[in-house]
Amino acid sequence: MNKSILIVDDDEMIGRLLLRLLQKEGFDVKHVTNGRVGLEVFEERTFDLVITDIIMPEMEGIEFILSLKKKKEDVKIIAMSGGGYLTPQDYLETSMDFGVIDAFSKPFDNNEIVGKIKNHLL
Repeated sequence: MNKSILIVDDDEMIGRLLLRLLQKEGFDVKHVTNGRVGLEVFEERTFDLVITDIIMPEMEGIEFILSLKKKKEDVKIIAMSGGGYLTPQDYLETSMDFGVIDAFSKPFDNNEIVGKIKNHLL
């Protein structure tokens, strides 16, 4: 059975890029554009990994991460950020305090991110 990944990012271009990259690697991938919808989808089915942006409308990434952890404490989450008021690294370091297993800045190296994801799932 294929490992399943939920991508939550309001940036359609990044979401589609990750979706295509990960589908090429044989993963079952779903992309949604905000944390509220991400929670709804997460409740409907099981995912082996969730990749979430930190800065999003409707529901910030940290709030989304905390909500996921309440629903399933051992969920594997990778955070990503292109920054905002703080640097991407500041946001990512904060997300690590909330139980994410890895984090990366946008823009990212395609091969590096696919390698990290594979390491966490295989």
